[in-house]
Amino acid sequence: MSSLLREEMQRVLFRPEKQRLVEFIEIEEPAQGRHFLCVSVAKNKVVQLSIVGCQASQASGSKKSHTKRSSIQECYRRMETWSLQDLTLVDGRDPDVDDPCFLLHFDKVRAVTATSCSAKYSIVRALVALSDQHCQRSLNLRNFDWAYIKPTSFYSNRGDCVVLSQICFYAFNLVCLSMCPVPLDA
Repeated sequence: MSSLLREEMQRVLFRPEKQRLVEFIEIEEPAQGRHFLCVSVAKNKVVQLSIVGCQASQASGSKKSHTKRSSIQECYRRMETWSLQDLTLVDGRDPDVDDPCFLLHFDKVRAVTATSCSAKYSIVRALVALSDQHCQRSLNLRNFDWAYIKPTSFYSNRGDCVVLSQICFYAFNLVCLSMCPVPLDA
């Protein structure tokens, strides 16, 4: 589902503006409809953060028949936009609590509530990488668990399946080695 959302938002909102959608998460907002925090990069390497709202409404007044996908095309709208250069601090509020809320410090502080903590860490990892790559500065973070932001282990950023297969490989090697006869002659 997220790949379809990404494709649709890229086509409707970001491609016409000559931008590439890098990362997005669904967030909770008081306004009706679905909302997303999106991170995009323009051709001139300017990184933008946008709150995108989506009102699911059927297209009306047209004699053509519309598919569900084509009737949703017009519902995405940028509600707020900031430059990553203007982001002075990302505050996770409390790293010891499973809290999906975090604060983005621009000229004003913008509270954002992700749908999950993993989504919160996903968007922050993308912001850290883009800040290092395009802004040539490290992003100021507070109250995040650094083990989830910048993995230190060689295998930790290669995905759960690769880590699991590596563990199984080591376990299989240990079983094979334990079954090998060891000569007791010295």
